[in-house]
Amino acid sequence: MAENKSQNYLHGAAILTAGVLIMKILGFIYKVPIANIIGDDGYSMFLATYNVYNVFLTLATAGLPIALSRLISEAHAEGRVMQARRTFSVAWLSFFVIGLVCSLIMFLFPNEIAVKILHNPPAALSIKSMSFAVLLVCLVSAYRGYCQGYGNMIPTTVGQVLEVFVKVVVGLALAAVFMKMGKGKAVGSAGAIFGVVIGSLVALIYMMVYKRRHYRMDILENPDVPDSYGKIFSHFMRIGIPIALGSCVLAFLNLVDSSLCMGRLQDAAGFTLKESQVLYGVYGKAQTLFNLPAAIITPLTISVVPAIATAIVRGEDDKATKISEDSMRIATVLCMPMGVGLAVLSEPIMNVIYPGSHESGPVLLAIMGLAAFFVCIVLMENAVLQASGKEVWPMYTMIAGGIAKIIVNWFLVANPKINIYGAPIGTLVSYALMFVLNFIFMCIVLDKNPRLRVIMIRPLICSALMGLSAWGIYGLAGRFFGAGHMADFLAMVAAMVVAMVVYVVSTIAMRSVTKEDMRLIPGGDKIARLLHMR
Repeated sequence: MAENKSQNYLHGAAILTAGVLIMKILGFIYKVPIANIIGDDGYSMFLATYNVYNVFLTLATAGLPIALSRLISEAHAEGRVMQARRTFSVAWLSFFVIGLVCSLIMFLFPNEIAVKILHNPPAALSIKSMSFAVLLVCLVSAYRGYCQGYGNMIPTTVGQVLEVFVKVVVGLALAAVFMKMGKGKAVGSAGAIFGVVIGSLVALIYMMVYKRRHYRMDILENPDVPDSYGKIFSHFMRIGIPIALGSCVLAFLNLVDSSLCMGRLQDAAGFTLKESQVLYGVYGKAQTLFNLPAAIITPLTISVVPAIATAIVRGEDDKATKISEDSMRIATVLCMPMGVGLAVLSEPIMNVIYPGSHESGPVLLAIMGLAAFFVCIVLMENAVLQASGKEVWPMYTMIAGGIAKIIVNWFLVANPKINIYGAPIGTLVSYALMFVLNFIFMCIVLDKNPRLRVIMIRPLICSALMGLSAWGIYGLAGRFFGAGHMADFLAMVAAMVVAMVVYVVSTIAMRSVTKEDMRLIPGGDKIARLLHMR
């Protein structure tokens, strides 16, 4: 029998966010040393493989766990225990078949993918090395979707932390050993990436044990009559496929990014394979930092889906609308300052974390910092539309954004004077367009239109104050500490600390986050009292 969890959607999001913070720290320990070990050109192989992996992974897991979470949440709200159990059985088998097919494609055709799609032949070994991670993560996602449907985010968080920790240990060890043995950057990249397979295996074992212990299959006295397997499968796919296709557009964008950048840099802009790998590699390093805000906001989007779906099933439309607007506001408060921080402090961040990288890194990160905010808001808008039963609408907006991205990349990256800078510009244009289209759709779906003034204005003012303070303090601290890598680090830290204080104080003063919001997260009351929030 399922555990009785009392996590509200922000409580669950807080649990997931704590896990994400741990994972991002571990991820930095994983990706940053690897990028510095194998260099810009070696990192281009690593990143290209991840982009291929993410397309298959997103196609297999992005929409279906959300669909499973929603169906389990609806069955739980209606008290249909047997319906929930059968839904999981159908989902597990679906995940297995899809994951196996995707893994076999990567395993059997790595050379074709590396040469014809990525224009990066040395990446073939990395693609083959990572192939069966897709199957393992698919199965993990089935268990995570089941638990999330009951509002329980703890196993997802613990499993993800375990997965990343093992990935870091195994991946770094293999990369270091292979490079020390003189095996070359292609083998070093493959070794680093194989850590993902082992990490996924450990996470799967944990999730299987957790479900067996905490969601027992007791015999019920008066069991409900579940729908047929065929009906559940049809419903599962009807919800999951549009979400998966829509989400896959984002992963496909990264793959197109990789293919277009490498192809256009060589074919149109006149760069050699080595030069193109260096440019795309430093772009990939900037992407690692660019992805941080989206990773922080993803837990909130996961928690919002069952919360809104449950409210709609119960006929509580006002509650669904309030959750939607509050979630967008909190997402803005969390992500806007991160995007501004990446843009304002792009030069010290790149120079400190990736010393010796190509000089284009800071400008690439500055542009991507601006785009990071739109990414986060688009993710939240997608979650609201998906939870409201409009799974297919985000797919339309993402396709439109994808087309914009391809057009911008095609023309700008081919220009020798712009070259790799065209890629982040395309990302910014793409997500800004998605944001506008999604907002229009939300105004159609929700009973009351989300108020952009309430969502955006106060966080924008606070973020502007924060950005100005970070810029000013970094300049002053730079004069005080002098030049050099350590001086850059100290000046950057000083600027970040002051910027955080300015943002927190201004956010509380302007009531961007209220005492009522804080009550929804673990320990929020104590934090609100400590900060004298109203």
